[in-house]
Amino acid sequence: MPLFMDRHYIEGATPEEVAKAHHEDMKIQSRHHCKALTYWHDEEKGVAFCLIEAPSAAAVRGMHKEAHGLIPNQIIEVDSSAVAQFLGRVIDPEKEDGKPMTESPFRAIMFIDMVSSTDITKALGDAKALDLVHSYRDVVRKALVDHGGREVDRAGDGFLTSFRSAYTASVCAVEIQRQLSKYNESREDGILLQARIGIGAGEPVQDGDALFGSTVNLVARICSYGDSGQIITAKVVKDLCIGKGVSFTSLGPKKLKGFDEPVDLELIEW
Repeated sequence: MPLFMDRHYIEGATPEEVAKAHHEDMKIQSRHHCKALTYWHDEEKGVAFCLIEAPSAAAVRGMHKEAHGLIPNQIIEVDSSAVAQFLGRVIDPEKEDGKPMTESPFRAIMFIDMVSSTDITKALGDAKALDLVHSYRDVVRKALVDHGGREVDRAGDGFLTSFRSAYTASVCAVEIQRQLSKYNESREDGILLQARIGIGAGEPVQDGDALFGSTVNLVARICSYGDSGQIITAKVVKDLCIGKGVSFTSLGPKKLKGFDEPVDLELIEW
């Protein structure tokens, strides 16, 4: 059965009220051939996101309307593995204290891309170049584990990753660049292992019909904008790191491919 995620504007709703609405869904879900799996609630932003197995988006709306009247503002079809990779779960977590869930679905999204892999292959040959790529992947994955990042996808030499906070994503990015720089100091052949990193942040259901779609697109463009060894972020990342010891330099508004309006970018100093 298809899987849907919806977005509700519920400004002022308490965690208890959101938990009650979720339970009301479960009481009558079978009448609409739905299964309410779990939800996320960001009380500060006044939004909630439900994850539901259903035959159609219309069935999701019908279930919510009958259960509590909170009709979603947007519904998209999602893949369960993508939800698990971005958000960490697809069912209600085990909770023994009986308290409502208050986990925000807001995530920092980071893209790491290895630079000049084709030139490295030409210089070293396939076998030695592959060893270098493995070293790069080891650096990235160790940093992700150490900072609570989730590997969402890997295409070629690029890593798409998800973090619960912009701060931990920023610290992880700095660690990756520092470790790559340290690795380069140990090489005697002058071949440099370098990466560029882009970071943004957002909610799972925004504009478009893909999970974190607009944020992922923006982060990919930000990463492409950067040079070797740079960490470029959307301004929201700087705003979320204020007072936490991460040093940013404003790059100002920049025109990025695929975006009509210039995007304010920040450079993390490491």
